[in-house]
Amino acid sequence: MGSWYYVGVDVGSASVRAALVSPDGRLRCTAEEPIAVHEPCVDHYEQSSTEIWSKCCQTVKRVTEGIDAACVRGIGFDSTCSLVVLDKQFQPVAVNLAGVNDRNVVMWMDHRAAAQASRITACRHTLLQRVGGVMSPEMQPPKLLWLKENLPDSCWRRAAHFFDLPDFLSWKATGSLCRSLCTLVCKWLYSASEGWDDTFWSAIGLEDLIEDSYTRIGDQVCCPGAAVGRGLTAAAAADLGLNKGTAVGASLIDAHAGGIGVLGADVSGLQLPCEQQPLTARMALICGTSSCHMAVSREPLLVPGVWGPYLSAMLPGLWLNEGGQSATGKLVDHVVKGHAAFRQLEEQAERSGRHIYTQLNLHLQQMSTDATHLEQLTAHLHIWPDFHGNRSPLADQTARGTVVGLSLSQTLDDLALLYLATLQALALGSRHIIAAMTEAGHDITTLFLCGGLSKNTLFVQTHANITGLPVVLPAEREAVLLGAAVIGACASSDCTSIPEAMRKMSRVGYVVRPNPELQSFYRRKYSVFLRLYQHQKECVSLMED
Repeated sequence: MGSWYYVGVDVGSASVRAALVSPDGRLRCTAEEPIAVHEPCVDHYEQSSTEIWSKCCQTVKRVTEGIDAACVRGIGFDSTCSLVVLDKQFQPVAVNLAGVNDRNVVMWMDHRAAAQASRITACRHTLLQRVGGVMSPEMQPPKLLWLKENLPDSCWRRAAHFFDLPDFLSWKATGSLCRSLCTLVCKWLYSASEGWDDTFWSAIGLEDLIEDSYTRIGDQVCCPGAAVGRGLTAAAAADLGLNKGTAVGASLIDAHAGGIGVLGADVSGLQLPCEQQPLTARMALICGTSSCHMAVSREPLLVPGVWGPYLSAMLPGLWLNEGGQSATGKLVDHVVKGHAAFRQLEEQAERSGRHIYTQLNLHLQQMSTDATHLEQLTAHLHIWPDFHGNRSPLADQTARGTVVGLSLSQTLDDLALLYLATLQALALGSRHIIAAMTEAGHDITTLFLCGGLSKNTLFVQTHANITGLPVVLPAEREAVLLGAAVIGACASSDCTSIPEAMRKMSRVGYVVRPNPELQSFYRRKYSVFLRLYQHQKECVSLMED
């Protein structure tokens, strides 16, 4: 290949990562820096946009060290769909009651606006069809309403710019206020064909955004991967260690970058059901702190409790539906690290030099006679995994976790079983989402996984076994970073479209196939899974009588 590169930058919930990527999609170098998460009170999660940009610059400089900056043809950013607030001088504005200006980012997982989200849902505006009929507190309208109602002077009146974090990054890089269609359509209820809907913002009490002609939330829009502005400004280029004018692609939400990083891989000869089918037969599952289930269709499909359909929000000309789980990796950590036997697990992992989840997987193997028996160890232990509310397909932010089958024992065996039951519960949740999408008209035959949890072999195998679908893992496991690099390649004009760049830069690593011997076991466990939610709602109803 040629001696040029693209840079992908991914801002996750707790870290910033960057990669130097070759034209054939190989990650030549990666770097990572942590970012702080502030939790001033329950359900409030905040970050600093200043710190985030600083860590972006540090990681990009590290991956391009020793590389002629002229060889970097383009850069792309993706991030969580968090809300960034700046004043007229583009300085941070506090989003907290303490008035700490540097904490000016309301994180995606912040649920402070649950009441506002419920009120927006109750208004029954037609736009809510695009979010499965229910407004989530993880979207931007309820967060904006919370800021207006709770911080009218210290934040709302001072704020001149509300950015989705991916758009903040492209603005910081280029000076352009142009927003990505990906962020506005998916998190702000913008229409690709009709623009902003005045009646929606008036109905929910944010009509002052209309009065400003939407300049505070975006009056310029571009498609994902399109070149933003004139490329890197002189200041941003100096910060990043790159050349002024280096192409910058219109940014993406991190899950959508993951979708772009995995869905286009060539599966010829792998005997997969999607081999002779269009991309609409594939679902991208981006599984990290939370999980997103991304599927596209040629025609718009309304799926109750699932976000979308969004036209061209990820792939041009295709409608996107996005299911999800609010806590996946975060839930696994919560369950495992909060157990009485966790310290014993840590000590074993330290002695063996293994990761704690590798150690747990090995422990489960030692508890079982074979792989099939391993997954059946939880025949009498069941979990409903929505400790942080249900995003899809129930869209019930009041849902909470349920565990059935606990004893007084607190051994390492008990921890291992609880961990296994948690992985199974997350996979059963994926099956629930896929069932809702299938009922609405999707025909999903193959899963494409990426993200941190996709590196856990047991998590991947349980997803294959429980959904009954083969799972494709990418050759480059950091598929979100690859997706960010893809939009950098598009912005540079080296690739004429996102689909072309996906074909050139995505490759299959290996395939995990479902075990048919577990079909009956998981059919029964799925029935139990669904009843757990029914029983939870019955309990809530009894207590409210």
